[in-house]
Amino acid sequence: MKFALYLGCTVPVRNQNYEMSARKICKYFGIELVDIPDFTCCGFPIKSVNQDTALAMSARNLALAEKQGLNIMTLCTACTGTLVEANHLLKHNEQKREEINKILKEENLEYNGTIEVKHFARILYEDIGIKKIKENIKKPLSMLKFAGHPGCHFYKPSEAFAPFDNPENPHSYDELLEATGAKALHYEEEELCCGGAILGVRQDIAYNMAKKKLESVKKVNADALILICPFCDVMYEQNQKAIEKEFEIELKVPVLYYSQILGLALGMDEKELGIKMNRIKPKEMLEKLNNKELNV
Repeated sequence: MKFALYLGCTVPVRNQNYEMSARKICKYFGIELVDIPDFTCCGFPIKSVNQDTALAMSARNLALAEKQGLNIMTLCTACTGTLVEANHLLKHNEQKREEINKILKEENLEYNGTIEVKHFARILYEDIGIKKIKENIKKPLSMLKFAGHPGCHFYKPSEAFAPFDNPENPHSYDELLEATGAKALHYEEEELCCGGAILGVRQDIAYNMAKKKLESVKKVNADALILICPFCDVMYEQNQKAIEKEFEIELKVPVLYYSQILGLALGMDEKELGIKMNRIKPKEMLEKLNNKELNV
């Protein structure tokens, strides 16, 4: 199994722990990753301003992967939604495809619609499978309870993602969480966006959205909030202390990536999963895990 790894803009700069742990998981399950240095922004940040420019940016990345004959693995759900939607549109709209290819021709590239784009977590769910993940668990996280947040673009736009999970009643992410042995919790504001998309425009609204989610997670006594999107991490973890200061509250909600908790369940070391790089230290969660191991 071989994929072109699309890191996007945020992972390499602000979320190296996600990249580290995801690469470890892929190596463990025999997924070969190919880095394409010419990959650039997916176009998401300007999609609401100029859709054609955003489409061209996505198409360029798709064409680069096509040139290598590789499907794309993404780590960011916003990048996933943007690239998947662009791929779907260009495959079904000949006129747009011709317009975009005129632009790509300047770089000796061409989009032909021969590849697919899949998020890392979806590859684990569909291509590796829950059964195989469970068979490989060495240290079940049965003492832990997690609140999951896959992000807005893991299931949507549903037309482009079909035939994946039902966006109105999803189950795949909970199954991935529980494959580690942990319990997946349901909570208020579970489907609320992190607010990251408007952070640069209305910080007050973005912070309030993130605050609501974090308070809901704290209310159900989750050991951690588990993500698969780097910009959701920017909101829930990297801005958590700023949110506490803004609203004069205490949250202290640990935030980890799914690749990190899966790595722990597979028996990997905390250091190689980049857990020390997490801003909100999951001290109590790790103590529960380590105490359980000592008692076995």
